[in-house]
Amino acid sequence: MKYIWSVYKNGSFSKAAEELYITQPALSLAVKRTEEKIGAQIFDRSSKKLQLTEAGELYIRKYREIRDLETELEKQLNDLSSLKAGSLTIGGTNYFNSYILPRVIVAYQKKYPGIHLHLQEAGSHVLVDLLKEHRIDIAFHAGLSSKDPFYRIPCFEDRVLLSVPKTFDLPESLRNAAMTNKDIMNLKHLDDHVPSVKLSSFVHLPFILLSPGNNLYERSTKMFAEENLEPKVVMQVNQLATAWHLSCAGLGIAFISDHLVTSSSEDVLFFKPDSDLTARKFEMIMSENHYISKAMKAFYEVFIECYPYTLNKHPYVF
Repeated sequence: MKYIWSVYKNGSFSKAAEELYITQPALSLAVKRTEEKIGAQIFDRSSKKLQLTEAGELYIRKYREIRDLETELEKQLNDLSSLKAGSLTIGGTNYFNSYILPRVIVAYQKKYPGIHLHLQEAGSHVLVDLLKEHRIDIAFHAGLSSKDPFYRIPCFEDRVLLSVPKTFDLPESLRNAAMTNKDIMNLKHLDDHVPSVKLSSFVHLPFILLSPGNNLYERSTKMFAEENLEPKVVMQVNQLATAWHLSCAGLGIAFISDHLVTSSSEDVLFFKPDSDLTARKFEMIMSENHYISKAMKAFYEVFIECYPYTLNKHPYVF
């Protein structure tokens, strides 16, 4: 079943054989024997692209159910060990895995050394698909629709800021609203008395945007739409950290998270965009029809211990 799943997932026998560390003839023979046993072909080999037959679609659907039952059994058995054994797969974006999760993972492993953690990195839309397929246990997302089929827990909040190179020519009136890296680290930007600025004040300057599919791309696009603006986009990149470093190098203005700002961020000024979209509320999401293990609950508890000043003042009760 795992062999057939690998062929389906990779879309070819050669790639599956490479993933499984077996020869392609051995893999083909194993699949052929299964097809002979069930009396039907699983893969339609007549077309250029490998396709599932009707029997193959049924086979893969039932394999997913069997795999999920095996995973649930393993988690329930591990729960009997009172967090002394088990595994947990966490999914996050590059930003979340690099800037938010490290302290949580270190604290979790110190507290539960018997739980083996796996970290999966992907874009937010891909993480949603991985969670639906039960290939990860937990993911983090900002802005999911209430219709999405997930068990969700508010857990974290960050603020979107504008990073503007100091070399850019800004009017004095705008510089009065600017903040330094030390201001951001001292949470000055959370003070309601600090003025916010319109994006129209910067529309003549170049912007670095994230590529479509990123939550911050969607938010920045909506912020421009709120003011009916068309930005001068000098570059689009896939990662938030990349946009941030390019801004620090002087290439353009970037939308960043306040959690990226460090003591070394002295080449840029920071501004609060005048939009309600600057507050990003992240949720820890899990599949609704997936068993929630003690290891998953413990990860949430450790997370809010590491970020007590975010959304939750009291631990969520499962």
